[in-house]
Order: sequence, then C-alpha cells, then structure tokens
Amino acid sequence: MPPKWALGYHQCRWSYDSDARVREIARTFREKKIPCDVIWMDIDYMDGFRCFTFDKERFPDPKSLVNDLHQSGFKAIWMLDPGIKKENGYYVYDSGSENDIWTQTADGKPYAGEVWPGPCVFPDYTQSKARLWWANLVKDFISNGVDGIWNDMNEPAVFKTVTKTMPESNIHRGDTDLGGRQNHSHYHNVYGMLMAQSTYKGMKLADEKKRPFVLTRAGFVGSQRYAATWTGDNLSTWEHLHMSIPMAIQLGLSGQPLAGPDIGGYAGNATPQLFGRWMGVGSMFPFCRGHSERDTTDHEPWSFGDECEEVCRVALQRRYRILPLIYTLFYFAHTEGIPVATPTFFADTKDLELRTHENSFMLGPLLVYASTGKDQELYEMQHKLPKGIWLDFDFEDSHPDLPALYLKGGSIIPVAPPHQHVDEATPTDDLSLLVALDEHGKAEGSLYEDDGDGYEYTKGGYLLTTYFAERKSSTVVVKVSKTEGSFTRPNRRLHVQLLLGKCAKIEAWGTDGEVLQIPIPSENEISELVLASEKRSKFRIESAKRIPESDGALGHKGTELSQTPVEMKSGDWLLKVVPWIGGRIISMQHLPSGTEWLHSRVDVNGYEEYSGVEYRSAGCSEEYSVIQRDLEQAGELESLNLEGDIGGGLILERQIYVSRKNPKLFGINSAIVARNVGAGSGGFSRLVCLRVHPMFNLLHPTESYVAFTAIGGSHHEVWPESGEQLFEGNLRPNGEWMLVDKGLGLALVNLFDIREVYKCLVHWGTGMVNLELWSEERPVAKECPLNIRHKYEVRAIP
Repeated sequence: MPPKWALGYHQCRWSYDSDARVREIARTFREKKIPCDVIWMDIDYMDGFRCFTFDKERFPDPKSLVNDLHQSGFKAIWMLDPGIKKENGYYVYDSGSENDIWTQTADGKPYAGEVWPGPCVFPDYTQSKARLWWANLVKDFISNGVDGIWNDMNEPAVFKTVTKTMPESNIHRGDTDLGGRQNHSHYHNVYGMLMAQSTYKGMKLADEKKRPFVLTRAGFVGSQRYAATWTGDNLSTWEHLHMSIPMAIQLGLSGQPLAGPDIGGYAGNATPQLFGRWMGVGSMFPFCRGHSERDTTDHEPWSFGDECEEVCRVALQRRYRILPLIYTLFYFAHTEGIPVATPTFFADTKDLELRTHENSFMLGPLLVYASTGKDQELYEMQHKLPKGIWLDFDFEDSHPDLPALYLKGGSIIPVAPPHQHVDEATPTDDLSLLVALDEHGKAEGSLYEDDGDGYEYTKGGYLLTTYFAERKSSTVVVKVSKTEGSFTRPNRRLHVQLLLGKCAKIEAWGTDGEVLQIPIPSENEISELVLASEKRSKFRIESAKRIPESDGALGHKGTELSQTPVEMKSGDWLLKVVPWIGGRIISMQHLPSGTEWLHSRVDVNGYEEYSGVEYRSAGCSEEYSVIQRDLEQAGELESLNLEGDIGGGLILERQIYVSRKNPKLFGINSAIVARNVGAGSGGFSRLVCLRVHPMFNLLHPTESYVAFTAIGGSHHEVWPESGEQLFEGNLRPNGEWMLVDKGLGLALVNLFDIREVYKCLVHWGTGMVNLELWSEERPVAKECPLNIRHKYEVRAIP
C-alpha cells in the first residue's frame, strides 16, 4: 500500500532552484486554494549534482524547508540518481570505493561514465553489500526531512555514448541467487528495479513505521513492490495527452498500479487549453503529478490564465473528493492484484468496439470519459458506453474542459469533502456514498480505511466496509452488509446520493453504520427532477468560461502563434517548421522516396542552430518571428524567412527555401547579424559561433555511415561505433558530405560553402546522428555577420 498522501496531487519541475522558490510555490497553492500534497526537488538542489548533498547557497537548511512545508500540509520528495561523481574527497565516492561497490569494466576496473556531475561511477546493485551500502546512505539522507525519493536516470543513463547506457561488457558481481557474475547485458533490465529496492529498504531503515514512497524511471516485473512509475519525458502536445490514457492503463495491466504521465507535458510549452484538459484527465490517474522541463514557461495550475486555473482547481477538487475510492482500489490492487485504472472494455468484454476507444478508462465502477483531441468537444462527441446502466453525474462542476463521469448501475462509491491536502481530512468527516442501482434495484460497493500510513493494517488495523443498497417498493434501503478489520468505525454522518441520471440525484442523511431508508418519489416526480437537472447541467456547460486555445501573450511579432507547425511543400520536399521554439525544422520528408530523414519532437532535436560552441546555447529555444513567407518568389518555389533575438543586440536570421532551378534541393541560409550592438563595444558583439545542429534519423542504424572526401583528398567513412569525431583544417569535407543508408540505397547529401565552415562534427546517438557545421568563432558587427549557406538533396547510391 502506498502512503495515502502519495495519492494527492504532486507538483514538480526541473527545477525549483531554491528553497525560496519552493516556499513560494507552496504558498501560492494554499492562497489560491488549489489542492496539493507534494512538492518535488529535482537535481538542482544538490551541490554540483552530487547525490546526498545540498547546495549550501540555494538549499542551506533543508530541514527548515521541510518543516515549513509540513506546517502547510506538504510533503517533500527529492531526487537521487545512480551516477556518483568520481571525485576524491566526496564522501559517497570515497565510501563506495573503500567498500568496492562500483560496477566494473571488463578488465576489472571501476567503470566511469559521463552524467550530470561529469565522470561518474555506478553502484553494482546486483550485490547485496552494494544494496545495503546504498540503503544506509538513504537512511541517513532521510534525516534531513525527506518524505520520498525519486530515482531517475537509473536505466542507467550515460551521456556521450551511442547506446545512452553503460557498455554491455561491463561486469556485475551479482549475488548467487540473482545469477552471479555476469556482464551488463544480463542485468541491464533489472538495474533500475534493484536501485529502487535499495532506496525502499533505506527508507524503511530510517523509519520502519512509515510506508516508503519511491518513484523510479526504470523498472522490471516486481518493481511495483518498491516504487511508482511515470510514463517518462513526454511532450506538451495533444498527441501525448491522448497517449497518456493507454500508457497509464497498460502500466496497470503490466502490474504497476501507481502510474501516470507528466501532466501538461514535460517538454515544450503547453497552451492553456491543452494544460487544462490534461489536468482534467490527469487528476483521475492513479499517480497524479504535474512536471515540466526547465527553459519552458511555468506550468503550475495558475500559469495559464484565470480560466485554466479554475478548471485545474475544480479538477483537483474532484480528485480529492474521490480519494476514498482511489485508496480503496489500491487496497484491492495490493491484496488481489487488480489494476486501479482499467480499460473501458473491462466493463463489457464482448463489445470489441470498446477496445478501440482510447479516451475513456475506469476507476473501479467509475467511468471517466475525456476529450483528448484539440478539436474535440466533449459534449458534442457521442459517448460510447459499455452495455448496461451508466448514470452520469457531477459535483455541480460540469465543464466542457473536464471529463464526463459515469457510475455503473449496481455500484456504490465513497466520496469525501474536497480538502486541500490529505492530512486535512479527519475520520469524523462526513462520508458520502454515490449509489447507482442496477436493473434489479440493487447496488454494492466498498470503502477501505486505515491510518493512511504505517503497517498496522497488516495486523488487522483497518476497516473494510461493504455497503449494500436495495430498492423495496417506494424506498431504497442502504446499510452495511459486511465489515472486515479491527478498526473502530468513526462516529460520522452519512450522506447518500442516489443517482437518477442526467446529474440528477435524491439525497438523504443518516449515521454511518446504521440503516438508512430513502423515500423514492413517483415516476412523474423523478422525470421532473431529471429534466430540471439536465437543464441546469446544460446551462452550466454552456455558460462556463472556456479555456482559450492559446495565450495571446505568447504570440510572434510577425505572425499569430497557432502552435501549429508551418508546412512547406515544394519540389521533392515536405518540411515542417516550428517558429515558436527555436525556429527548428521538426520534419524533413523526401517525397519521391517516401523517406523521413528528420522527425523530432517540437521542442528539442530536429534541425536547430546555436550562437555559440556550447550545446543548446542561445538560438535553439528562443521564439522566432516569421518575417516573410512566399509561395513563389524570385528564383525559389517557396521560401520562409525567420529571425530570433539571441540577446546582446544580435539576431539569428534563417531563410529556408526550395529552389526553382533545382527542386530536388532545399536550402538554408543562416546568419548571426548585429542589429543593435552598443557603441561602447566599438560596434562589435560578444564572441559568437554559428553552429548548425541537425539531428537525422537512422532508419537502418547498422547500415548507416557518413562519407566524404576531405579538402586534403583523403576519403572518410565514419560509422556509429567510431563515436564523436571533429574535422578541422584539411580534414574538413570539401564542400559536401553525405549520410549513407545502405539499407535504403540512398544518401542524404549536405552541400555547403567551405569558406564559411570552419569545423564539421559527427555525433552518433541512439537511432540518430548529428552532422554539424560550425562557422569561425568571432565577434560580429553590422558590416560583418557570420553566415552558413547550405543545401540538402537525396541521391541514389550504387
């Protein structure tokens, strides 16, 4: 069982970079009365990304911070990665080295790979001594007031490698019962789970009376015993909102009940409508966390305008109302292995059409029906329901940007007041039951209760109540039919709401544990109740303040921001460009061959350009303006002119065009231009370098390589196993290099002016390759910009 607080709403970002910012976030939640239980700390709380440390300037007193959070009803979760900085004098590294903890290379030396802190070593969690060593570190870490731990990067992830992980030839000296001494390929899939297990054990060592909460990125069969899982680094797109439902459900079907996506999308900037819709759906997932990447706009519930804020508030109030149901479902997941969230077709397995529906799911007998498409209107859609009685209801909060709710006939679900956090609830709070009778006039449902934390429930310290309702003539009788556990029933009022459909209901009050009789009105009176409720519900929906599709404040200077990629289709090419994030090209499709040489997410990778030698320096994420777009202009079939302000009086200009003379080619002319450089600098800018950074797809990674003839006449073939290579001077390609795919029999050729290109870089990634062009590095003035003009075409190879 998870601690009950872990089922509340979690707010996370990479990163809340100081304790002052964390306090500000917590204070704003309470001031705006938006329910929330947890705030997360990403890697920037650490001292130089060293695990088990705190930055002395930005997080000088973590205990004091956590105490303040606890006073406001928040828990604090902190990240721990497996990569330990290889640095003498850093106590974690020194201790691990002394105890011979590290994963080894094939020749028996500690393996070091690049991660956030730089060169890192990695605990060999396949050894019991390493797991205990890590657990003891966690135990001591908990003393800082840590409520939960986030294990990230634990595949394990390693930078600057083709595979993005450690070599398969690395050696793990595993316990005999795990398989003994084996190479990494044998243990790779369980590495993350063993780390989560060690973290879980450390939290129990710190306080055996509390249930640990761990979130892990990597898992394996059985990892649900130790940790929750999220669906990974998703995007702020409608497609990923839609995907989040089947992904969360499939994790549940795979044995991981505590799962959910990053609400609002991790990467990229959500629009107000997208964020509000995602919160509406996400508030119903078993694991409910908003999370976003740095260098994106703020993604807290109040960050998208008043309309979106109100929808988020109501969505999370809904979650806290149904927390008794969610907690009960986790009890059955714990004892019987039943997923908390299930696909809709579970309610009617014979209806094959339901298996194709991905915008609804179930929490026990509660059906959540959502609008997950940009152009979908929830109440204009036909709601495909399973066979049987399904009664729609709300909490007088229906809204076109929130999911519709249905309760299956024959069911009873428990409901609570909408508290601001879990610990605000008390056992004597009013208990509400929503009752939907079946065709026989009967209904049944369960409520599980315990302390919300600790392990008394394993000794019988819980209360599992089965409620039963039955219509007898003109009365519905509600009673307790069965109980289990030694927990004493709280002395509390019982509020029963008998659902009639169309959000209509009959209400009655009593005392929990006692029989309650509800008089049933005549059929005519019921019809009038339903009709009146339907009118009120329709009025609420029609008069609701809709969330705007986009925030006008984010628009471009030259064009209105639509968040829809600009499409260029001319000659042999179909290109898609996103001006609002770095002016990047996210799709590069060669039409005659049907090949997609470049296809990326909106916010990163694809074709992007930088203004410095540093990776992702200014130019790649700024908002670009569309200065001019012509379907036909002198010498070109189609062109798109963009520019982005990269600071210091500098502009990065880019023209993308398809040539009339040779429609097999498309070209990109880029320049860093001094527009408004101060006179005090003599009219010259800071030191800049125009770095062209395209990330191409490898359709056949083992059959792809980069080929060129250098200025000096030497011929080069650069294959993925060669890693990263930089070519300068006479080793530069002589104005042309190509990405060859032997499987396709094609090559993507990049042509450029060698007078403008000073360096060429090849960097291989997993299923991708960079072919970078670098200008010289120098200041620019109005009279002397930096330029790179280059073209692409596809050629057949023998």
